[in-house]
Amino acid sequence: MEFLYSLINMLAEMAPYLLLGFLVAGLLYAFVPASFYRKHLALPGPVSVLKAALIGIPLPLCSCGVLPTAVSLRRNGASRGAATSFLIATPQTGVDSIAATYSLLGPAFAIIRPVAALVTAFIGGMLVDRTDRPEPSEQNREVDTIDAAPAGNFGQRLLGALRYGFVDMVQNIGKWLMIGLVVAAAITVFVPDGFFTFFAQYPLLSMIAVVIIAVPMYVCSTGSIPIALSLMLKGLTPGAAFVLLMAGPAANFASIIIVRKSLGKKAAAIYLSTIILGAIAIGACIDYLMPTSWFTVPLSHAAACCLPEIGIFPAICSMLLIGLLVNAFLRRNPHKHHHHNLEENPENNPQAMNNSTLTIEVKGMSCNHCTAMVEKNIGKLQGVESVKADLPTGKVTIVGTPDPAAVRHTIEDLGFTTDNA
Repeated sequence: MEFLYSLINMLAEMAPYLLLGFLVAGLLYAFVPASFYRKHLALPGPVSVLKAALIGIPLPLCSCGVLPTAVSLRRNGASRGAATSFLIATPQTGVDSIAATYSLLGPAFAIIRPVAALVTAFIGGMLVDRTDRPEPSEQNREVDTIDAAPAGNFGQRLLGALRYGFVDMVQNIGKWLMIGLVVAAAITVFVPDGFFTFFAQYPLLSMIAVVIIAVPMYVCSTGSIPIALSLMLKGLTPGAAFVLLMAGPAANFASIIIVRKSLGKKAAAIYLSTIILGAIAIGACIDYLMPTSWFTVPLSHAAACCLPEIGIFPAICSMLLIGLLVNAFLRRNPHKHHHHNLEENPENNPQAMNNSTLTIEVKGMSCNHCTAMVEKNIGKLQGVESVKADLPTGKVTIVGTPDPAAVRHTIEDLGFTTDNA
């Protein structure tokens, strides 16, 4: 029962702030045009790098969603430094994770997290710009990885915002959020108190250990929050917990491979080293330079709860969030593009029966955003009648007579690889 109590308590703490974050994410999607994200990032230099970081910080994209988006920005004219800055800043935080960080870890972490994302993104982007040598042969293919905002009047856009925030966003991070909560509850209950006290005597050693665990692991910026809280309850220093918050969402093997392929070896090396060294440097500042009281208030509150006493408003928010999570897991094919997708029964589509079918296995799709972008861009190719991307299997089925080479080039421009790559 203690495990269940811990899980309920964390969910109730996060739910109101998560719902607020999802709402803001939907409003950004519905009312900020995609062209805004591109036109400010074209020229190399500090202004574009800074703009890319500032644009990326509030965007609620995890590392799998930000990769094709950053690749698209690069292909459509953004400088290499701006693309790298966007890649570093975006997965570390977002409006949803900032709100959730405040709810569980307190205001100090909620402020430091976006500031750290801004600083490391700017440094990484500037280093890439300094080492960048333009490639005359590089082509700017027109790929689109930022969801098109809903058209129509204010009411239609508002409905689109609610759908994106409370349906699509929940589908994209719901699994990782629940994994984070479950892992955090398990740590809270089953790991002995003071288990990490030894590492508290050697903060830098604990940060290096966290990096070794976090880099190969995938965890979204929101899902990492309860895990960090639970580790701190067991004796891990706040600085080491911050390393998990920063390195876990931003650096994983999939990200490194795609960055290397899309932006080059030097950019990939700068990307990874900036995240790791930046996380350790800021973590050290937290442990050695900042007041301990800034980071112990949320711990004392969390540790005091056994049987959670939940107010009416957090309880309502928790039930609503649970309903959204259940809906996310039950829904199938959440991104419906009626002019791109296959009919459930090909026999009901006479036009499709007159065309050939091409099936390609795409590697690297990790969320609904990824499948939607693959469907959208392949659907624009000449000869494509319909396209459907299946997330669990990674298979993309295309009906029509497209050029297979053009299909594979489009997939690669989005930052993914194919079975024949």
